[in-house]
Amino acid sequence: MPNWFVETWTRVPGVTVFDLSLDELRRRQSLKWQAYPPDVLPVWVAEMDCRPAPPVLAALTEAASDGDTGYPIGRSYEQALAEYAAATWDWTFDPVAQAIPVPDVMQGIIAVLDLLGTRGAPVVINPPVYPQFYKYLQWAGRPIIEVQQTAEGRIDLAGLEAAFSGAHGVKPEAYLLCNPQNPQGTAPTREELTAVARLAAEHGVRIVSDEIHAPLVSAPARHTPILAVDGIQDAVIIISASKAWNLAGLKAAVAIGSPDIAPRLVAMPDEVTHSISYLGVRTHVTALTEGQPWLDEVLSEIEANRRLLSSLLAEQLPQVRYLPGDATYLAWLDCRELGLDDPGTTFLDRGRVALNNGLTFGAGGTGHVRMNLATSPEIITEAVRRMAASLD
Repeated sequence: MPNWFVETWTRVPGVTVFDLSLDELRRRQSLKWQAYPPDVLPVWVAEMDCRPAPPVLAALTEAASDGDTGYPIGRSYEQALAEYAAATWDWTFDPVAQAIPVPDVMQGIIAVLDLLGTRGAPVVINPPVYPQFYKYLQWAGRPIIEVQQTAEGRIDLAGLEAAFSGAHGVKPEAYLLCNPQNPQGTAPTREELTAVARLAAEHGVRIVSDEIHAPLVSAPARHTPILAVDGIQDAVIIISASKAWNLAGLKAAVAIGSPDIAPRLVAMPDEVTHSISYLGVRTHVTALTEGQPWLDEVLSEIEANRRLLSSLLAEQLPQVRYLPGDATYLAWLDCRELGLDDPGTTFLDRGRVALNNGLTFGAGGTGHVRMNLATSPEIITEAVRRMAASLD
């Protein structure tokens, strides 16, 4: 274990990564804590209520103190990610021949779709899914073909095959995969992804995989990169350290192509590859190379919060169904048995607790809300109390 962990982050009983008071959190100026009035408890957007990883904080502080806030150079991010992937997922790729920097995951997805395909061509997605998939694909003028996830949050392979074959009336050019899946928190198995790769190859559909939540998979489950499965071709992963280490404001990401497509990927124009943040690169590299002990603690506390949420719902909101996932720090809550037209609005207006409304996640989202578990047990407890009280 690195010395910094022992010297600067020795555990004190009762003090954890998520042990921040409401007063501390309300001083934050980012979206999660500023979008709603002060009487609203925000457990919505995917920002963590965490203390920063000490080595990441040190790297950022050093850069700012030195005035080292210029332009990025070199391939340090791609190299750090390749080393992390090999050590964590037993997957190797060539960081020079297969990878390029992109500003962030969503901008990278659209840039890759446009570089490798035809702007305006249809794309398949699996709702309920990250709402930005809808927004960015619509902004890019790309028709969306929905293949809804199963009730367990798994990929519907039969539905996917039908969509790939053109059964929905139009043949898609690409499949935008969410791996792991947001909001259900499922981690597709190697067998599932191998079947996806086979179907895509059979029907000539390109796979673009958003793997931003990949480091946030709890044991015994394991993340499988789409490029690690047998038979994969014509596929690209877009990934970033931002979600796992809470670095969304320090933008940086990497696009990695399968060997057959990599020569085309590395021809990405400068307006994309030169838009990455230097401070993003520096902090993300530090997270990947020195931040695993901190992330291990985060994963442990998230797992404890999943158990806490299950217990609280059983006691106070037994009609709400929750199937804990293996990945992400997000909880997908099925509130349909409450008989509410719009549970997200009810919980906000009556309970003063902000969750993500399931309607924005597409098909299958009606009657659901998404809760952020990357926070303190006290905040989760208060959020459930308010949700229950809003029904009285």
